[in-house]
Amino acid sequence: MTIGKIIDGKAFAETLRGKVADGVSAFIAKAGRKPGLAVVLVGEDPASSVYVRNKGKMTVAVGMESMEFKLPAGIGEEELLDLVEELNADERVDGILVQLPLPAHINEASVIGAVDPAKDVDGFHVVNSGLLATGQDALVPCTPLGCIMLLKDELGDLSGMEAVVVGRSNIVGKPMAQLLLAENCTVTIAHSRTRDLASVVHRADIVVAAVGRAEMVKGEWIKPGATVIDVGINRVADTEDGKSRIVGDVATAEALAHVRAITPVPGGVGPMTIAVLLRNTLVAAHARAGLAKPEGL
Repeated sequence: MTIGKIIDGKAFAETLRGKVADGVSAFIAKAGRKPGLAVVLVGEDPASSVYVRNKGKMTVAVGMESMEFKLPAGIGEEELLDLVEELNADERVDGILVQLPLPAHINEASVIGAVDPAKDVDGFHVVNSGLLATGQDALVPCTPLGCIMLLKDELGDLSGMEAVVVGRSNIVGKPMAQLLLAENCTVTIAHSRTRDLASVVHRADIVVAAVGRAEMVKGEWIKPGATVIDVGINRVADTEDGKSRIVGDVATAEALAHVRAITPVPGGVGPMTIAVLLRNTLVAAHARAGLAKPEGL
């Protein structure tokens, strides 16, 4: 039995961060300043806190200026919007990221919509979503862009391939489909209510699983030789020792007998997200400084 290849997202992300660091050095030489990334964290969510801390470390490591704003969970929506406006006006800031999820009393859409689209390094603003949907230059959500980078590195030209995206979120599923369309794939967006999901997935040369359900996509669903990108991060209890472990949206152990290649969880798509965030910040800095987009990014 042939076992599929494990795609090393960690190694690719490290290479990408190296390219960003080189681009930052070149930007500083031209613009006379560092690119700046401002990250806003509301509340004390443990996972978000760790994620923000890692973003800060990696931002500094590539030579950018890192600005962190930690706000109490009970902050009012108006106060948060005021901070976003200040960051929009701050010339040192090229990228603004408001860490999601936000507390229930704050309207996420209002906050995302308040970010200057030119500084929207998360790529969530409706302006950037619209530009992406119409095939124009945009700041693209980090996770889907990282997935496309991994796919092109593994497969080369994606033209003509059939792709199925399982999941329809604004953060991953929908932008992922747009990026695959831009690569000339034939794209289907499937989801938990898709009829006979197994047969839809089985058609695909490329499967991107981003539905948020632990090991929902079974190995037998995968067409032999397909490439699978597993975006899911799900914590499940281990029945043997009672401890929890992280699994993806794909039953990886089963899928390995079918796939050409697959991203592991953890260590696949996850490391790409922060690396692409740094890439997006560098691209935004170039645009704001009136400089051409850095080559190779």
